[in-house]
Amino acid sequence: MSAAEIQDRQPIPTVLIVDDEPDQLGLLTAYFYRAGCAVIGLADAEQALALPRDVELDLMVLDLRLPGMDGWELTSRLRARYPRCPIAITSVLDVEDYPDADGALPKPVTKAHIQRLLSSTIRRWEL
Repeated sequence: MSAAEIQDRQPIPTVLIVDDEPDQLGLLTAYFYRAGCAVIGLADAEQALALPRDVELDLMVLDLRLPGMDGWELTSRLRARYPRCPIAITSVLDVEDYPDADGALPKPVTKAHIQRLLSSTIRRWEL
């Protein structure tokens, strides 16, 4: 591989997904994985906050209706911890009820929604 080819290669984006519904977590994980992302899939806010501080994330996808700490509080805490990382909200709730975020994935989520989100939030990502 030439130096130019190495320079043109972009790192694989890492996406954190937090959703307590196993089916939704599995679906989102599969969609992002198929789009070429590394995925960290977790079932609750506490697991997300327990991630080591040196984990580098390119996108966070957070459900709002979580057991224990809800998605609004988790969004606020992760925004403070990773201020440059885009956050997308996924929920069955109305988009107008979402906290301030960089993207939205209203449920049911489709492959096209994932591709649009990646294109709009991870600027170096080309689909």
